[in-house]
Amino acid sequence: MRFRILGPLSVTVDGQSVVITAARDRVVLVMLLLNPGRVLGVDTLIEAVWGDEPPATARSQLQNCISRLRRSLPFPAIESDPAGYQINLGPDDVDSSVFARLVAAGRRAGDPALLRQGLDLWRGDALSGVESETVRRAAVILDEQRTVALEEWAELELAAGHDRDLIAPLTRLADQHPLRERLRGQLIQALAGVGRTGDALIEFRRLRTVLRDELGLEPSPRLQELHRRILAGDTQAPAPAPVPPVEPVRSLPRTVADFTGHAQLIDRLVARAAEGGPVVLALDGMAGSGKTTVALHLAARLDERYPDAHVYIDLHGSSSREPLDVSSALTALLRALGIPAQMIPASRDERVDLWRNELARRRALVILDNAASSGQIGELLPSSPRSLTLITSRRRLLGLDGVHPESLPVLEETEAVALLARIAGDRVLAEPDAAAELVRRCGSLPLAIRLAGARLAHRPRWQVADLVKRFGDGVLPELKAESRSVAGAFALSFGPLPELTRRMFRLLGVHPGRLFDVPAAAALAGLPLGEAADLLDDLVDVHLLEEPEPKLFRMHDLLHEYASALAAELPSDERYAALHGLLDLELTAALLSLSPSRRTSTMRELGLAELPRPDLAAAVERPDQRLERGRVYLRRLLTAAIEAGRPEFSWQLARASWWRLSASGYSDDLRELLVLARAQARRAGNSAAQAMCANYLGSVYHQRARFDDALAALHEAIRLRRAIGDPLPLARVLGNLVAVYLFTDRLVEAEEVSFESLQLAERAGDEHVVALRLEARAYALARLGRYAEAIHLQRRRLLAVTSATDGMLAVPGLLNLVLIRLLAGDISPTLAERWLRVLHRRAIQVRMFEFVAEIQAELGGLLGQQGRPAEARELLTEALETFERVGDRRHISRVLNTLGSVEFREGDRAAAVTLHQRATELAKTVHQPFEVARAYVGLGDCATDPEVARSHWRAAVEIFTRLEVPERHDAAARLEVPERHDAAARPEVPERQDAAARVGAR
Repeated sequence: MRFRILGPLSVTVDGQSVVITAARDRVVLVMLLLNPGRVLGVDTLIEAVWGDEPPATARSQLQNCISRLRRSLPFPAIESDPAGYQINLGPDDVDSSVFARLVAAGRRAGDPALLRQGLDLWRGDALSGVESETVRRAAVILDEQRTVALEEWAELELAAGHDRDLIAPLTRLADQHPLRERLRGQLIQALAGVGRTGDALIEFRRLRTVLRDELGLEPSPRLQELHRRILAGDTQAPAPAPVPPVEPVRSLPRTVADFTGHAQLIDRLVARAAEGGPVVLALDGMAGSGKTTVALHLAARLDERYPDAHVYIDLHGSSSREPLDVSSALTALLRALGIPAQMIPASRDERVDLWRNELARRRALVILDNAASSGQIGELLPSSPRSLTLITSRRRLLGLDGVHPESLPVLEETEAVALLARIAGDRVLAEPDAAAELVRRCGSLPLAIRLAGARLAHRPRWQVADLVKRFGDGVLPELKAESRSVAGAFALSFGPLPELTRRMFRLLGVHPGRLFDVPAAAALAGLPLGEAADLLDDLVDVHLLEEPEPKLFRMHDLLHEYASALAAELPSDERYAALHGLLDLELTAALLSLSPSRRTSTMRELGLAELPRPDLAAAVERPDQRLERGRVYLRRLLTAAIEAGRPEFSWQLARASWWRLSASGYSDDLRELLVLARAQARRAGNSAAQAMCANYLGSVYHQRARFDDALAALHEAIRLRRAIGDPLPLARVLGNLVAVYLFTDRLVEAEEVSFESLQLAERAGDEHVVALRLEARAYALARLGRYAEAIHLQRRRLLAVTSATDGMLAVPGLLNLVLIRLLAGDISPTLAERWLRVLHRRAIQVRMFEFVAEIQAELGGLLGQQGRPAEARELLTEALETFERVGDRRHISRVLNTLGSVEFREGDRAAAVTLHQRATELAKTVHQPFEVARAYVGLGDCATDPEVARSHWRAAVEIFTRLEVPERHDAAARLEVPERHDAAARPEVPERQDAAARVGAR
């Protein structure tokens, strides 16, 4: 896999060129390539693609871009992360990385050939043809790096006496970059060096004119000196003054021999160190992330570049001691250089001057470790262009200019396991699963892994799994050795913070999750939004929190355990007050994720007159995405609520979250929530809440094609609702029962129950529920071939929708109407296709991802019938991947059968047979006889033996007849055409797409 961005974008996989045609896909790929090994946030990618005005569907369109790129690139080139996406690349996979490495090597060796190799990778302006303001800014930086490398190459060639060979390329480059003095000066020197004095003087005058006209400046003193020498007949550039000899200094502490990981970061820093001028690199990161180790390893890599001095000082920014003041630090640094104590001035300013003068005489590497603040180190930074300074700090040093900052991440899992193995030995490699679990429990934090590895190393009879078991529910107590511990390292970061910031950190330990936004922090701490945001920023600056996306904060697992331990020390009333504030905010956010009509209906069902936290409602951004992002800790939130005496929160949150999580395919999360909530309702003796949970639990089982479990839960809800005597909730449950009957092809029962459900909804007078029950009955009638009645009811269903702007109600209603009219022959396939494409776009806009895949399946079947197999396969395959990914087995056999029909029409009988056989096995497993019969029809069509074909068709006719569906006539017609099995002779059976899921619980 090779990517070229030093010119037009080019992608090669296994030696074959891969063309990325879509403009948005190209922008997304380029952004990932420009940031190898780094997770790019979704908002960053959206801004790169659409700028400041992204469409409402930007996130879903970005997901489509990623899906298309993944299909074009080998697995797992692009990986997902809760914060965004990243691309996995080798060191030679991108030409820009190879270029940087060659240029750095050429600079170190003073070798123009290496620079030339790097420059030869360029095929034009960087990323030409990729239209994005963000990308263009990055391209300008790459182009500048190329020009600087060209100047350095020319300088080395001039020093080697290759003046004549340089004149042509330097003339071209000087014309391309008329304001770059260095290039023009090199051309002047080359011309003078071959005796073309007149041309050299003309070039100098041309440069002076351009600089005066464009910038109002004169050429640099060096160029003016060269001009004078040419006029005097001396064409050589001034020789540098000799540097007086200095005694080498080595005062770096011992580094570890088992350094592991961060290869790309180290390479990037090495390349930065090769740049001209005084280079200052600042490494910040959380406690225990290995900042000092990385700095010392980098110093070892760069040892030969800085032969005169390696100086180290611990500034005690995070330690049990007071941070060093500037004067004391200067004294220690000067003594490290060998300056006698009596020669060190008394005033701080004079010490600064002496320090910088001494470094000006040396090629020096300075490590300023554990800095407390920008103010502590501002005067310690060398000004010599031949120096490199490495700064480490737990804080982000925002007050320094001219510094290249890098935040040190924790190790990748493979790096973390490798480090553990280097410390604890081969038994780590013998237990890969236990080793992976151990480093995960350590959060891949180097200090934690070293302490865990030390425990294993000193206990040779322990297995890795033994230490994992010892961790139990708490890791921090096990991560200590003598005076070193992870908790102690965290305490040094936490202790110096102001009291309000410490309180916020403690209260974040009450939150059961690791991701927070500003409203959640404000609710926990009982603070205004602005004050909470400021405190979160303070925690980010000291690496007690991360901010993977703007306004979204994440806490490392071990830090969260530490914060939870601190929170446990708070008075119980303060801790519970914080939790209650969070619970109210989370319920508010879940309700806000619903459309207005659904929110009203849900709040009425829950008995809520208003949102629990109306004061924070406006601050909850993108509540639907917020709910999806936080779904992983919803169960822990429910458990915390129960412990805090709020059992009703369990069924309230489960109900409020149901629609959004269900529509997004998170049925497993919903099942856990509803099982827990139903158990709480039973304990509380709340029959209405128990029935509500059983009803929605039945819908979840239905979504997972666990139809026996669905029926058991729904009959429990029906029994409770009949005892309570409220017609509206009973109508809802009966509607869900209809959905299960439809999916299991119990069509007569579905028609009977749908009639009762509709009557109850009309008696209750709830137009929203009436609309859904009309839809259920309409589809039941359509399955039985009673199309006229079905169309009439479906039109009534659309008229019954109270809010025409509610896209979540309009999409399924219109979709079912289109499909029923298509089955009835009431509209043409062309018109149906147009409607399906409109509804597909609308479903994406309102984030109804369940319906996106369903519409793709319907549209794929329709296109397959129209002889458009390529489009049909793409849509059907994408729908199939979605259903398999979310575990929705209700639709899979339907899509497999439709794909089989497409392959049969295209003449690939073997592929069609395989698909129909898979559909048969799955449909039998989930009790879907209709799809079994469809598969038999397809297998009969594919059979070359007439008797085998007829046996399949007879089996299909038997099932269709039992179900009382009109498809029995089409299947029976096949039995009347003996000895004919090709596609042309086959009687056409309409592709009945079973869309019963759309009449499920809503």
